[in-house]
Amino acid sequence: MTLISEIESTVGAQMLDWRHRLHAAPELAYHEHETAALVAEALTEMGLEVHTGIAGTGVVATLRRGDGPTLGLRADMDALPVHECGGAERGHASQRPGVMHACGHDGHVAMLLGAARVLAKDESLKGTIHFIFQPAEECGGGGAAMIADGLFDRFACDEVYALHNWPGLPAGHIAVQPGPMMASLDTFGITITGKGAHAAMPHLARDPVVAGAQAVLALQTIVSRNVDPLDALVVTVTQAHAGDADNVIPPEMILRGTIRCFTGEVRAYAHERVREICAGIGAATGCEMTFALDAGYPATINAAPQAVRAAQAAEALVGEDRVRREIRPSMASEDFSFMLQAVPGAYAWLGIGEGAAPLHNPAYDFADEVLSVGAAYWVTLARQMLGA
Repeated sequence: MTLISEIESTVGAQMLDWRHRLHAAPELAYHEHETAALVAEALTEMGLEVHTGIAGTGVVATLRRGDGPTLGLRADMDALPVHECGGAERGHASQRPGVMHACGHDGHVAMLLGAARVLAKDESLKGTIHFIFQPAEECGGGGAAMIADGLFDRFACDEVYALHNWPGLPAGHIAVQPGPMMASLDTFGITITGKGAHAAMPHLARDPVVAGAQAVLALQTIVSRNVDPLDALVVTVTQAHAGDADNVIPPEMILRGTIRCFTGEVRAYAHERVREICAGIGAATGCEMTFALDAGYPATINAAPQAVRAAQAAEALVGEDRVRREIRPSMASEDFSFMLQAVPGAYAWLGIGEGAAPLHNPAYDFADEVLSVGAAYWVTLARQMLGA
């Protein structure tokens, strides 16, 4: 019997129940009270040392097996402000309108709980495992908040790992590599203040809409003309707000958007160029342009030794032909990056199917058939590191 089939036969039904209960009762960032209670109760029943209230709703459970390495395994718990569509026939659709597990964190929690249940019964381990259940990955920076609340001071780790489901990757396949996995994320706002006037008399105005249109186009030249084509960067304007009437040139326009890349150098340069473009267009149009930056998540960069360890565990579990050690990183972002800045580790993707609905889509649902694969990956990684 393989480890995957063993876990399926012993813990599979429990993981499925946890996953469906969590999916039906999703909670947003820092409001994961019911989720945290379910997690804490399950971990306590396993006989683990359980700590709650870290960064508000975070939970950490510790398994101690004497002297040896200390391993951190992390799952995120929060849902998204998305209204679920097409889920009624599944029987576990969200019961909270406007909130759903559109990123699969319900599956992440269930897999790590399943692994904890298996590892808690393993007397051959030598070392310590901290099972980290993190709030607010989606928008609240819960990884950074847990660190600020003493996560790695109270629960010191030699290495830390995370696993995220990945639509588009064949179900049960695992992808991990040294270096970039996910991009950094910064959000920006540009306030353009001009002078309003009648739409028929534009010469009496300093039109912020024209200045804003120029800014939207000029910002694209940062990628196309300022940054080396081999250095990935995305600058996207996602919002433009101005005016309320068809015949009025408004006095103000607001642009909002995001900046994503993989290196600190490109990130800093992009910030500088946005400021310079705003200053130049403001001077040319007679408008005041104020740039405000909200520095978000850093890039998710895997340490080479830990990425190799993660790949070796995956290959031992599912075979070399189902593990990808070289992949194209995603321009999406992940706040496990904060943990990787504090402790060496690796972030891996677990495929849920090439035809699966994309992450953050209202029709998305985690693939239950890979729950045992994910739990078995955690068990394999822990046993390899702790000498079982």
